[in-house]
Amino acid sequence: MWKIPISNFPAYRQAGKIQTHSNDSITKQNIENEGSLDMPELILPHGGKLTPLILKSEALKEGKKKAETLQKVQMSTRERDDLIMMGIGAFSPLEGFMGKADWKRVCDEMRMVDGTLWPIPITLSVDKEVAKGLKEGQEITLFDREDNELMGIMAVQEKYQIDKVYECKKVFKTDDIKHPGVAKVMAQGEVILAGPVKVLSEGEYPKRFDGIYATPEETRKLFQEKGWKTIAALQLRNPMHRSHEYLAKVALEICDGLFIHQLIGNLKEGDIPAEIRVRCVDVLVEHYFPKDRVIQKGYPLEMRYAGPREALLHAIFRQNYGATHLIVGRDHAGVGNYYGPFEAQEIFDQIPPNILLIKPLKIDWTFYCYRCKGMASYKTCPHPEGDHLILSGTLLRKKLADGDSIPEEFSRPEVLKILTQYYRTL
Repeated sequence: MWKIPISNFPAYRQAGKIQTHSNDSITKQNIENEGSLDMPELILPHGGKLTPLILKSEALKEGKKKAETLQKVQMSTRERDDLIMMGIGAFSPLEGFMGKADWKRVCDEMRMVDGTLWPIPITLSVDKEVAKGLKEGQEITLFDREDNELMGIMAVQEKYQIDKVYECKKVFKTDDIKHPGVAKVMAQGEVILAGPVKVLSEGEYPKRFDGIYATPEETRKLFQEKGWKTIAALQLRNPMHRSHEYLAKVALEICDGLFIHQLIGNLKEGDIPAEIRVRCVDVLVEHYFPKDRVIQKGYPLEMRYAGPREALLHAIFRQNYGATHLIVGRDHAGVGNYYGPFEAQEIFDQIPPNILLIKPLKIDWTFYCYRCKGMASYKTCPHPEGDHLILSGTLLRKKLADGDSIPEEFSRPEVLKILTQYYRTL
């Protein structure tokens, strides 16, 4: 259990106060940002304000020039994506990679030293040989080893070592190397570097996912323009099948808008690429959703498969993007059998009330019921399991990869056409 006293979160006592008692200040902020009193007030970011760390204009030019002169340190793809998330403000209020005290408290209590709720360590690792050549106080350039692109500048405030197995057991509830998140942690360098960062690039994401990739500032502006006050975020890393569609439409019954938020960072082997998933959502929205109430965007993060803890991380950065609710269904952010089917829902009850302004929309196990002749859940359907078709992204991928026929109740025909064509190319 991760029970944490509310008194340990000073930043959120302040943020809660702002939300509850300072509507005037929020309205003033909207006027400054948008120049209109007609814009709706959006949920506050995690910690009270967005803290994007990316440099712009002249500061960016100077930063790039400086980066060329500094010692260069390679990042993994996960670290690169974490840096970009900090750059665009999606990881607000983080200001850089975590030091040892923050790492330990995040592992143990899901909070940083200053009391801010944070469920998963955000760290940068290097090999011992690289670490030996670095001094505390030194500035370094962070670069993407895949594209050889300069991504950011970091002031090294601390060098330390961690117990990787300890982190894995705390965050993933296992140290099984077959778990993809565990494998990533165990493959890290021996030394962790901590310190504030200045971000120089968003990598290939803006160009590769033009029209889908978006920053929190951009989505917040979109929500305001649409006049939405309540926004439900749907996390997606699988093609959107009938179960996802059902969850989304339940959310639309109670919220002003639906924010379909695709993961466009790296996934584990066998998962379906983001470009294909985006096409599946496009065709679903075109034929089965009210288009003016749905926005699809993507975020540049690598999946950790941390189950309940990752659900909290998803909630934090969706709050930063402007969502008021996060849809949390069965096995959210899970993999294999490492987590119970509803642990990702239960963890929201194990943190103090109002520590997160965004709220979970907890939806039961969903399925197609042949007797109901439609989508249902155990809360709404009285019929036995023999009448149910259980839907999951994992099962859908397996059937498609094996060339099996897919029941029409599993997915819309327009989506199956796209997925079938994709699997034929493999």
